[in-house]
Amino acid sequence: MNQQTPPPPPPPSPVDAAFATALYARAPRKGVDAALDTAASLLAAAPAAAADAELTRRGEGFLRGAWERGWQPADVVRLVRRDLDDHHVRTVAALIRSEAERYPSAALPARWAAQLAELAPDAVPPWRAPDRFSYATAVLELYRLLLHLPSIEPVGPVPGEAPAAPRGPLPAGESRTLTRIRALLAKAEATDYPEEAEALSAKAQELAARYSVDPAALAEQAGGGAAPVACRIGVDPPYETAKAILLDAVAEANRCRAVWSDDFGFSTVVGFASDLDAVEVLYTSLLVQGNAAMTRAEAAQRAGGRKRTKTFRQSFLTAYAARVGERLTAAAAAVAAPDDLLPVLATREVAVTATTEAMFPRTTSTRVRGVSDEAGWTEGRAAADDARVGPDRRPLK
Repeated sequence: MNQQTPPPPPPPSPVDAAFATALYARAPRKGVDAALDTAASLLAAAPAAAADAELTRRGEGFLRGAWERGWQPADVVRLVRRDLDDHHVRTVAALIRSEAERYPSAALPARWAAQLAELAPDAVPPWRAPDRFSYATAVLELYRLLLHLPSIEPVGPVPGEAPAAPRGPLPAGESRTLTRIRALLAKAEATDYPEEAEALSAKAQELAARYSVDPAALAEQAGGGAAPVACRIGVDPPYETAKAILLDAVAEANRCRAVWSDDFGFSTVVGFASDLDAVEVLYTSLLVQGNAAMTRAEAAQRAGGRKRTKTFRQSFLTAYAARVGERLTAAAAAVAAPDDLLPVLATREVAVTATTEAMFPRTTSTRVRGVSDEAGWTEGRAAADDARVGPDRRPLK
């Protein structure tokens, strides 16, 4: 009896073959680069239109998986910027924009509007690859990172699953400005050229001078929400430990709790909505003030014949963060709340602590290292004494 043989399965598409080679195969470490080159060659040889459409669809799927594992757009961009290159950042920005178009604005979680606005085409120009092989290589490198993002504690719903919560008193445009200021400060601290550092700091100060939100006024506004919520604030290199200490001090002073995830470059701040906004504003303000003071102190050191050193900056910022924390703690202790508000504040503090411990049941303490420059330490504490930390602060200049 003759039996019909089933037809052989169709060959995998170039995208499937490339992914099987570069993303899913368990290759030894020394073979990763070779597998990436092979996969990029497969994609480069495929018809561009069909391959690119499929790559975009698959990339949006990887992003959706990242959102479901707790990530948000700013978190992903921050990690791509740290681990890959500028053209990967531009590629993932374009991918995030296209993926977000499937959701109506009302279905986006709180705080996403500012994060997506930061990825506007005028802010992140598209990357133009020199050839198909380079483009395919960059896409595969990016997708490999997205595919292996671990699960993290979510700070809001996944897009489309729940209506977006009210944004609170801090408008999206202002939150975007804070992100730009912190990015400029990070570049100023990372450069080895004093003139470039001063120019970047001046630009950050210019933006801050136009930024007139008062954190005390934010905290006083009604409608902070019925329960604690959380947000993530970037803690950018270099000198992340000092910045995390500063953010922790600001959070504590505003009845919030901060948990630093140094592996991912952010701290998660837990508190009531208006308090979170006050933390974000004051933290950025203090970063601007500290960076400006450090730039002036370094200029004086160079005038005295000393070269710019990382130890000076590390010691300066650590001392600045520690002393600001002391001032904020003292200021908070000196403010006596009306008797009728004490039970409310106590209840809110218990709620914030409980929420933080539920989100992060296992935390560890971080030892501060790198404080070895006496001049940096002295200058940093002096700058903290001059920093404006209260509601009567003048516009930054």
